[in-house]
Amino acid sequence: MEKAKVYFTKTITPEKVVEMFKVMDVDLPGKVAVKVHSGEAGNQNYLRPEFMKPMVEHVNGTIVECNTAYGGERNSTEKHRKLIVAHGWTKHFDVDLLDAEGPDLELSIPNGKVLKKNMVGKNIVNYDSMLILSHFKGHPAGGYGGALKQLSIGCASTVGKCLIHSGGTVTDQNIVWNHMAEQDIFCESMADAAESVAEYFKGKIAYVNMMCNLSVDCDCCAVAEDPCMADIGILSSLDPVALDQACIDLIYQSKDPGREHFLQRVESLHGTHTIDAAADLGFGTKEYELICVD
Repeated sequence: MEKAKVYFTKTITPEKVVEMFKVMDVDLPGKVAVKVHSGEAGNQNYLRPEFMKPMVEHVNGTIVECNTAYGGERNSTEKHRKLIVAHGWTKHFDVDLLDAEGPDLELSIPNGKVLKKNMVGKNIVNYDSMLILSHFKGHPAGGYGGALKQLSIGCASTVGKCLIHSGGTVTDQNIVWNHMAEQDIFCESMADAAESVAEYFKGKIAYVNMMCNLSVDCDCCAVAEDPCMADIGILSSLDPVALDQACIDLIYQSKDPGREHFLQRVESLHGTHTIDAAADLGFGTKEYELICVD
């Protein structure tokens, strides 16, 4: 597989997000689903709708989200919709909770390392293309969260999230946390699920990672650590594997004093195993050319 193109800028503004999309020279046809993280109640680090607005408007997109599988304000349709309103998303955009009502859509993963199916919100069938806008940061389960996490856990329904976390053995959010898969199995399950969504929108999907508010915790945490590193920039690519690999490489290359704390979270949870597994599945490559846009 030839090297992927990954674009990079140190400038982090709403307008620069649009520019980083444009440099990919990709057409997202028809109705565009824009996957974001809407932020758990109490979280201070998630990227606000005002920041996303120029990019979403540029593709005339619809914000899409899915329910969670853990305690909080997003694990039911009723609570999640209320929080989406409270966080200001509906003030600026049409918002579609993909798994607001069942039944889920089953995506086949014939060559999956762990999972042979992924469950996503059925409303995904209403979209012709997808834009993945990811806040790159740490994660208390996966080590880090970026494009692959958005593709997998982010697009999975509640049942799908349970399958990913349990390595395909549990579909009930009430018991999944007592049946967590071994860490490498979990990472491979994320890679499997990510492949299913990437393949579903193949040729009609693009990715932007924003490396800011670099906490070791995810935007899914109601009580999250404050950022431990200075902002790094915005990266974009048509290859989610290369994109996440480039972000991880920038962390390793950083001279920021908070780098070690961030990397301890990534390494302790084998975060890069997700990238390795995704590359092995073949829907992306770890080999990339970093193209500076500044």
